[in-house]
Amino acid sequence: MKNIKYGICVLAILGAFSCQKKFDPNSYKPSESFGGYSASSQIATANLVAYFGFEGSLIDSVSGTQGTASGTTYGTGIIGQGLAVGLNNYATFAMTKALQGVQSATISYWVNTTENTTGIQEPICFVNASQFWSNFETFFDGQTATAAVLKIHCFGNGGASEEWLTNWSLANPWSAWNHIVVTYDEPSTTFTLYVNGTAKGSATAASFGALNMANTNTIVFGTTQFETTPSQTSGATSQPWASFVLGTMDEVRIYNTALSASDVAALYKLELLGR
Repeated sequence: MKNIKYGICVLAILGAFSCQKKFDPNSYKPSESFGGYSASSQIATANLVAYFGFEGSLIDSVSGTQGTASGTTYGTGIIGQGLAVGLNNYATFAMTKALQGVQSATISYWVNTTENTTGIQEPICFVNASQFWSNFETFFDGQTATAAVLKIHCFGNGGASEEWLTNWSLANPWSAWNHIVVTYDEPSTTFTLYVNGTAKGSATAASFGALNMANTNTIVFGTTQFETTPSQTSGATSQPWASFVLGTMDEVRIYNTALSASDVAALYKLELLGR
């Protein structure tokens, strides 16, 4: 009887050991961080005034309000889903009070598009309802099969100041995800463009003042303010040299401060990892 009990105990012990999972040393590793952050949501949390993840909706996660689709759908994004825009397809969003109060800013987004031989591609536009150009916009111009110029235009100082930044070229930007970030620091009146986590350059606009966001009622995703139907501005109607983004946008974040270079780099790396 003792031998039988002993055998049962041995089998039970061996069975318990055989059910254990193989030891995984990676499970004990600390979470990798960049700039002290382990998730993109941790970066300048108090300064984030709008965030669009485009997970099957046009909801701004900060305000809880939703935009309006005009032919857009949802495709594969850099994280989860992204906003699939295209020819004659765009989305609009009514500005919140927090957005209208922005003076310094960081505007960050991912875009994956192809060359548009018809006209400029404008991923994001802060509408000025009485001017030809909007209060703040970035767009691809000078497009070739292997390059494009990313141009930035904005109004400041209550609309009295206007700035064009047109000297930054992008090599091979098509059919791949690119992280575009523009910062504006109002105290130093300095603009900086970052592409895929790296600064492309900076420019100072003397006496530019605060961004003209108080005079913006709508954001357009996927085209210019005058290519929508109807036009978002009385200052222009559709132009033959302007078109639509022919791809997908994702992870639009707007801050009311100019992020540091290290924070922009961390944001790029974390979002690239889906975090």
